[in-house]
Amino acid sequence: MLWLGIDVGGTFTDLVLYDPVKKTITIDKVPSTPHNQAEGILAGMKRMGVPASTLERMAHGTTVATNTALERNGAKIAALTTTGHRDVLVVGRGNRMELYNIKARPKEPLLSRSMCFEIDERVNAKGEVVLALNEQQVAEIGKQLKKDSVQAVAVCFLHSYNNPAHELRCAELISQALPEAVIVTSAQVLPEYREFERFSTAAINAYVAPRMRRYLGDLEATLKQNGLTAQLQIMTSNGGSLPVSRVYDLPVLTMLSGPAAGVIATAHIGQQANHPNLITCDIGGTSTDVCLVQDGEFGMTTDGHVGTLPIKIRQIDIHTIGMGGGSIARNSAGGFLSVGPRSAGSRPGPACYGRGGIDPTVTDANVVLGRLSVDRLLGNEIKLDLEAAHKAIESLAKSVGLNVYQMAEGVLRLATIALAGAIKDISIMKGYDPRNFALMPYGGAGPLHAIDIAEELGMQTVVIPPLPGTFSALGLLIADSRRDYVKTSISALRDTDIQSVLRLLQELVVQANLEFDQSGFDATRRRFAASLDVRYSGQSFELSVPVDFEQSSMDSIEKNFQAIYLSRFGALSNMTVEIVSYRVVASSLSDKPVMPELHKEGRSLSAALSRRRPVVFHGQSVEVPIYQRDLLPLNIPIAGPTLIEENGSTTVVPADWNAELEHSGCLVIRKIRSQA
Repeated sequence: MLWLGIDVGGTFTDLVLYDPVKKTITIDKVPSTPHNQAEGILAGMKRMGVPASTLERMAHGTTVATNTALERNGAKIAALTTTGHRDVLVVGRGNRMELYNIKARPKEPLLSRSMCFEIDERVNAKGEVVLALNEQQVAEIGKQLKKDSVQAVAVCFLHSYNNPAHELRCAELISQALPEAVIVTSAQVLPEYREFERFSTAAINAYVAPRMRRYLGDLEATLKQNGLTAQLQIMTSNGGSLPVSRVYDLPVLTMLSGPAAGVIATAHIGQQANHPNLITCDIGGTSTDVCLVQDGEFGMTTDGHVGTLPIKIRQIDIHTIGMGGGSIARNSAGGFLSVGPRSAGSRPGPACYGRGGIDPTVTDANVVLGRLSVDRLLGNEIKLDLEAAHKAIESLAKSVGLNVYQMAEGVLRLATIALAGAIKDISIMKGYDPRNFALMPYGGAGPLHAIDIAEELGMQTVVIPPLPGTFSALGLLIADSRRDYVKTSISALRDTDIQSVLRLLQELVVQANLEFDQSGFDATRRRFAASLDVRYSGQSFELSVPVDFEQSSMDSIEKNFQAIYLSRFGALSNMTVEIVSYRVVASSLSDKPVMPELHKEGRSLSAALSRRRPVVFHGQSVEVPIYQRDLLPLNIPIAGPTLIEENGSTTVVPADWNAELEHSGCLVIRKIRSQA
């Protein structure tokens, strides 16, 4: 039986097939089908010759929920909230989105004020009922929502994280009036305090749920018709996967589905290759995702956004920018050159795809400079058109008085600056020096731009992992199943005894075990990790402090908090330390694919050399050797300039850098140190 990982991106759908008996890996790429991602998935499986009946495991990374929220084409939704708080979702935090523009208008909320309904009820911060739920009022609103053909409802009451009884009863009454609608309670989605973030996350979940349910339902039904008996797993933003049945209820968990899988693969491969400190750079056709991995561990955050919409679910700390191979270069009305965030997508795509695109893109610039071969099929079916790429870049070059090669290098230079800026946001801006890390690029365009980015940041080492073009799909097969559980209960740390802390954490463990039992996860493979959200009294946000389930006193928790706080902010306070929320991470460990062992037999530079071709570096055309990565010898340095090609990606190695294929399967590229 086989394992299949499928990651759907904006331009390509990547597939990685693993045979656990033969320990072989097969990869493929097919163009994505944005109108229905399932079509691209089924087309890829057909081309690989993989019947669904042969699959023991199937994991899927999807952008359906993300695209639905970004494109604002989700369900018609309504929100029910406590009387007097109708405007929480509309006003939000009141932050100015454009700092220096006093006339900037706030972004459109997910739903209009007219679709927010007030309900007479009140629970205080201690969870005590102050005003009983007005059930008659709820029933009348339910009738109105039915008349308005509302498809989804978010029930968001004050302090429901401490007592969800009113939300649950309200949802029950609304479901009687709207039996076909999706009904979501904020306590179900995010049982934490901070009303706006909780309400927003619940509203987004309701907004994307109908479309996500249709997509997953149709995909699962089709796969079962084709013989799938394995449980379809969906990648979530926290770096774990969940059964599709669980994602039906909480599609908001999948907002960083594909990028999270890439980070999981990075941490796993990095440890095996003895590179625990890495900065990821996942460059696809539409966007780029970056993340910092230190000592094999990636950061987590609850301060996520989709566009301008806050999502407070726990997720890997990934930063995304609108820059990829399909990003369009243009000369703005003010005479400034820019690249991205607008993308040519997969249809029509860059001009070089030959599908009718005429706008110059980053991919076109790479083709013009000779970095991408026009003799190899992109995604195994797209033959790149050099003439079309040349024409697109030349049209932009004429508008600014440059030749076509200067313009192409200029496009790549602007892209490099944007990509390096994204890495600075997750490193320098958070106190980390990127020069102390290796860069791990992947995605179809990652290895193309890696050395340029490293040069910009002063980084000395670039690690190209195995299968970089389909790396996130590989991560889907590496990820464990995972769920994050949280409960808010605010108290002064020194007024809280350790037994109370452990009791609350154990309640979350019980909740996790119940859900894992329902999903059929092996009890012997479950692991739990606990932490507390802690702050100084009066502060707005918290730091995460790990807690051992065998913790014997509160003193060590306070010391750990102070150490973390001092490391982050450089000073301590005399204010009271508070516990805000309790968290448990529950994981069910999965078997990992074993990367095929690299043998020295049959490998040599002469065997790997496929041809030579001119490539432009710094305005000069240089005839460079082109090597096939699959045939490279182990531990033999290859001096740049050169190109190293493989299925799904091309690595550019300029002068002053050496590339070496290591036994781990990683292609490690190092800066040649000056002898001066």
